[in-house]
Amino acid sequence: MSGARALVEALKREGVEVIFGIPGGAILPVYDVLYDSDIKHILMRHEQCAAHAADGYARASGRVGVCMATSGPGATNLVTGIANAYMDSSPIIAITGQVPRAFIGKDAFQETDIIGITTPITKCNFQVRNAADIPKIVKTAFYIASTGRRGPVLIDLPRDTQLEEAEMNFDEKIELRGYKPTYDPHPLQVEKAVQLLIQAERPVIVAGGGVIASNACSELIALAETLLAPVATTLMGKGAIPEDHPLSLGMLGMHGTVAANYIVQDADVLLAVGMRFSDRSTGNIRAFCPNGKIIHVDIDSSEIGKNIKPHIPIVADAKKALQAIHSHLIEKFKRKERSTWLSRVQELKK
Repeated sequence: MSGARALVEALKREGVEVIFGIPGGAILPVYDVLYDSDIKHILMRHEQCAAHAADGYARASGRVGVCMATSGPGATNLVTGIANAYMDSSPIIAITGQVPRAFIGKDAFQETDIIGITTPITKCNFQVRNAADIPKIVKTAFYIASTGRRGPVLIDLPRDTQLEEAEMNFDEKIELRGYKPTYDPHPLQVEKAVQLLIQAERPVIVAGGGVIASNACSELIALAETLLAPVATTLMGKGAIPEDHPLSLGMLGMHGTVAANYIVQDADVLLAVGMRFSDRSTGNIRAFCPNGKIIHVDIDSSEIGKNIKPHIPIVADAKKALQAIHSHLIEKFKRKERSTWLSRVQELKK
C-alpha cells in the first residue's frame, strides 16, 4: 500500500468525515487517493481558512478537525489557524506536503521547515520518514490532539513517502511513556477545596473554556446552586451557564459586565475552573481578587501558578473535578442563605 493510501485509510479509521484544504504539488498523491474516498473534501480559498475551518469544526462537533495544504507557502499559510487552535485548546490535525526526503535541508523549491515553525504552536508534530510509520503516526496524532488539554498536531509528509509502497499495520497499539494526561483530581486537594468553600461567605465561581471542553456545564450549575455561588465566565467559557440564570454574572474582564468584575473583586473564595487568568480576564493581575483565596482547577499543570499562584491547585479534568467537589460538599455542607451577598449580585446586575 502506498503512503498516500495509508494516510487516507488511517484517517477513515479515526472517523474523519471531512477535510478542509487546498491541493498543491507536494500533497497531490494524497489528493489522488482522496478523490475516490468517502471522506468529503471542502476546497477553501486560502490555507489559513482551512485551518480556521478545521478549528471551527472541532469546536462545533466535539471531534478532531482536519486541514491539509501543500509544502512551503501552503504550509506556512496554515500557521495562524494552528496558533489560534493552540491558544484556544482546539483539537485539529494539520497535514502538510513536503519536498522529497533527499531534498530536505537543501533549499529545494517550496521547501520550508514547517516542523521548526510549528513546534511552539502545536502539542506535537511529526515528519514522516518512512511510509510504514504512517498508520502509527496518524493514530498517535489523533490521540494527542484529543486528550488532556486538547490542541493541534501537525503531520508533515515528504512527497516520496506518499508514493512509497510498504507493508502497513493499522492495528499497532500506541504507548506514549512521556504523555499521561491527568483527569482525576487528587482526593486531598479536593478535600482542601471543599473545606475552603464551606468556610466561604462570599464564594464566586469563574468558568473558563475548560468547562465547555469537558462538557461540564451541568456539573458547574449544580455546584453553584448548592453553594449559592454566583458564576462569572471568561470569553471562552461563555455558555457554561445560561446568561439568564439567577446566579449568572456574565463575562468577566475588560470586556465583561459590571456585576462580574465587582463581585469577583469582592470574593473571599474564588473557584476558577478551566481558565488561564489571562490579562483580558484579570486586568491588573496584582490587584485581581485581592482578598480572596483562589482554588484553581485546570487539566494542564503548566497553567497552575503561571499567572496567579493559587491557594489550592487541582490538576484535573473540569468535569471530574466539579463532580468530586460537589459530591464531597453535599456530605458536609449546611446551606447558607447568603442573602446579603446575593442581594449585592442582583443589585449590580440591574
